[in-house]
Amino acid sequence: YGEIVPLPALSDRVFAGFIAISGAGALTFLFTSLSVFFLEKDLDHSLRRRRMEKRIQKLRQHFIICGFGRVGRSVGGELQNTGRHFVAIDTEEARFEDNLDKFPGLLCLQGDASDDDLLEAADILDARGLFAVTGDDSRNLMIIITARQLNPDLRIVARAQEARNVEKMRKVGADAVISPDFTGGIRLASAMVRPHVVSFLDEMVRSDKNVRLEEVHVPAGFPATRVGDLRLRSPDYILLALREEDGSWVFNPRVDEVVSVGTTIIALANPSGRAQLKAHLIERIA
Repeated sequence: YGEIVPLPALSDRVFAGFIAISGAGALTFLFTSLSVFFLEKDLDHSLRRRRMEKRIQKLRQHFIICGFGRVGRSVGGELQNTGRHFVAIDTEEARFEDNLDKFPGLLCLQGDASDDDLLEAADILDARGLFAVTGDDSRNLMIIITARQLNPDLRIVARAQEARNVEKMRKVGADAVISPDFTGGIRLASAMVRPHVVSFLDEMVRSDKNVRLEEVHVPAGFPATRVGDLRLRSPDYILLALREEDGSWVFNPRVDEVVSVGTTIIALANPSGRAQLKAHLIERIA
């Protein structure tokens, strides 16, 4: 072992030693930088995922949106406008990052929503409902099956691209299946024969008041009470109808109509009005 080129002078040997040490240091720095880059990226992703899951575990009666494309974002926007919490799941993380300005504080998980572990990370056991709204009917079908097995009491609403898949989704556990072609046709017909009604509904959705047709279930332990005695009056909600436990409807209920456990109150309300109505019913239990 020795120098390839003879270096008889001491200064030449010192210079060569300096170059050797600098080269080894540069090479070590390069490998260290690359290692830190990749490890930091994975570590940062893991930490963010863990923090997100901790925030999700604190939720109760939230909704899970499986598929955060155009339809999923529309669902998320409606839930956000009406003061409801939700967790979004999608295979493409870029869909979350591109919409953080529209959904500040977005709770999201990246992955396949038909995976048991991912739905459990979204706290499906404490969720109120799940939307299977990816653009793939077969994936939506698997999401429905998985979600129904994990939480039999969960309400599931699904999107079906093909009309022939609607009945299949209902059979495997979907409570409601929406076909864009069907609802689009009804909307077109309504715009023709009921233009003012459609205009009213559009303005209601676009308004910053966030007024919606809402349903409030009468809680367990509620004593049977006449509508007139409930005094359901507020600038934040209007009572429209009652749906009885047997499925019958009472529109524009009279003061002597009885509200009891099993009744669902239909009201035109903003988020504050919905909360007031729920609180008013709970007060009656005490």
